[in-house]
Amino acid sequence: MKLLGYLEQLKDILSYDADREFYAKVFPGSVERKALLRLRRMKYDDLAAILAIEQQVYNYPWSEGIFKDCFTAGYRCWVCEDLENILGYCILSLAAGEAHIMNICVDPQEQKQGVRRKMLEHMLDYARLSNSQSIFLEVRPSNAAAIALYDSMGFNEIGTRKGYYPGENGREDALMLAMDFTHFEA
Repeated sequence: MKLLGYLEQLKDILSYDADREFYAKVFPGSVERKALLRLRRMKYDDLAAILAIEQQVYNYPWSEGIFKDCFTAGYRCWVCEDLENILGYCILSLAAGEAHIMNICVDPQEQKQGVRRKMLEHMLDYARLSNSQSIFLEVRPSNAAAIALYDSMGFNEIGTRKGYYPGENGREDALMLAMDFTHFEA
């Protein structure tokens, strides 16, 4: 039964059902919004929308150059969109059997609607399918909503990075979180 659920998740990663989009347009309210969210590879053309979200969410946003460096480095970069707009984006690094979530960000108007969870599920599935043994991320201790989501998804706190983030009154520590994939059944 677990294998069936895993295969269903794999199908969602690899395909997008265009019928959902059709029914949502023809019969508004007939399809759950989460079913209309899709992830696709980030493109250079997306950077203007991404930078606008980045600047709304973070006091110390990434620059366009940092995003371009992510492309150059070969990081896995996705945007999450609905029928019309980019709602968020996420960036994953894979190396040496490990995955590292570099950035996951949702437009403030779209927060608390399942977008971050959808992206996180996608990155977890991608990391597992890429044979990563574990996945890591850093989060501000002040970001209670993100910490609650990561906890609900099975991440564990493994340490602290002192002075990791810039802050208004100096530097802010980061909580280091991880999930081990080696105990998951195939």
